[in-house]
Amino acid sequence: MVQTKVFTTANKPSFIERENLIDFLFENLEEYGDPRQDIEKAIDYSLKEVASFGGFILVSYSENEITGAVVLNQTGMKDYIPENILVYIATNKNYRGKGIGKALMEKTIELAKGSVALHVEPDNPARFLYEKVGFNSKYIEMRFKKN
Repeated sequence: MVQTKVFTTANKPSFIERENLIDFLFENLEEYGDPRQDIEKAIDYSLKEVASFGGFILVSYSENEITGAVVLNQTGMKDYIPENILVYIATNKNYRGKGIGKALMEKTIELAKGSVALHVEPDNPARFLYEKVGFNSKYIEMRFKKN
């Protein structure tokens, strides 16, 4: 049976839970992931460990094993930029195809206060899940990276 846990500024994960979450995301995001330190920054932002607007982390478990996780950050904006950005969502490699990703997306949308944006590479198969639950692509993102 899969259970979920929501971590917020009022209900922070223990040190071990936090480390397990970082490891889980790093391993299960695979080629669509980021370095551990970037994952840690997103988690710190959502838990207000740094100056931020906060957010939440949603984790699903089967017994004591993480089956999926979401990191959502609040942007502090509204209307012209969505109030939230879904930074990471991953399903355990051993549990894919069992509806965990969809359940996490639906719960994330339910818990989020306001609209939610996310970034997804065009070739990421998760894109179809995002479209299925109601996300659409209105813009092409472009970035200029200063050194």
